[in-house]
Amino acid sequence: MNDDRSAVQMIPMHQIRILNPRSRNKIVFQGIVTNISNLGLKRPITVARRTQPSDGKDYDLVCGQGRLEAFMALGQTEVPAIVIDATMEECFLMSLVENVARRKHSPLELMREINSLKSRGYSAAEVAKKIDLDISYVRGITHLLDHGEERLLAAVERGRIPLSVAIEIADADDTGIQRALCQAYEDKTLRGAKLQTVRRIVEQRKTKGKQLTRGPRGRNTGLLSAEALVRVYRQEADRQRLLVKKARLTESRLLFMVSALKKLFQDENFVTLLRAEKLDTLPAYLAEKIRIGEKE
Repeated sequence: MNDDRSAVQMIPMHQIRILNPRSRNKIVFQGIVTNISNLGLKRPITVARRTQPSDGKDYDLVCGQGRLEAFMALGQTEVPAIVIDATMEECFLMSLVENVARRKHSPLELMREINSLKSRGYSAAEVAKKIDLDISYVRGITHLLDHGEERLLAAVERGRIPLSVAIEIADADDTGIQRALCQAYEDKTLRGAKLQTVRRIVEQRKTKGKQLTRGPRGRNTGLLSAEALVRVYRQEADRQRLLVKKARLTESRLLFMVSALKKLFQDENFVTLLRAEKLDTLPAYLAEKIRIGEKE
């Protein structure tokens, strides 16, 4: 493969063939479109030139399907692209490698990136422009990061607590936190289950600290204790018994329905009434059960 990345070229989009198309979440795709519309294309797509065009296409797409389709959605006819020389097999391989390498960053990682840009001297306005976020949001996230509020940050990104309330909690003592929660309740920012969730987060922050514990089970990343294993086993056994009980109850009800319908369908007047009301069809399973009952 000869990789020639000397210059970016404007390529007509109708000349690009997508070799390995993949479906994309509509919300994620709309985010790509909005980002490109607001900030422009930060990274060109990559295409491979074809000496013998296939289906009238002079180029095969190597990577950048989302960016290409976003340009189409924005009504563009050309897209910035890096043109390389690669066989079709190499294009498939590079596309696969890019998809595997693509990793969705956690909300906390994105927040740390905001803090990283701030530490490099970028202002909140510059950071907001670079990552297409509201400046008040960037300032709020930076404030929480500066105070080590990982637990509150995670709750904000999961939608469990408004950013404004999280900032008030970070800056307040116990009395101030309760006052902030009362205010959030009164102005209907937090109500019902959401308020209870925030109270739990505040309690966890008080007992476990601002930092999130590491590992799948927090600080205790070792094996489950014997008591924990027994507890899990009992919970699963109880769940299985409940499922069996529900299955038996459903089966008895089904048998009753089959018996009742069998008798009703022996009444010609009842059948005529159903036909008149266009209710003479049954679910296939019930119909099959009734036929089996008649044979027996």
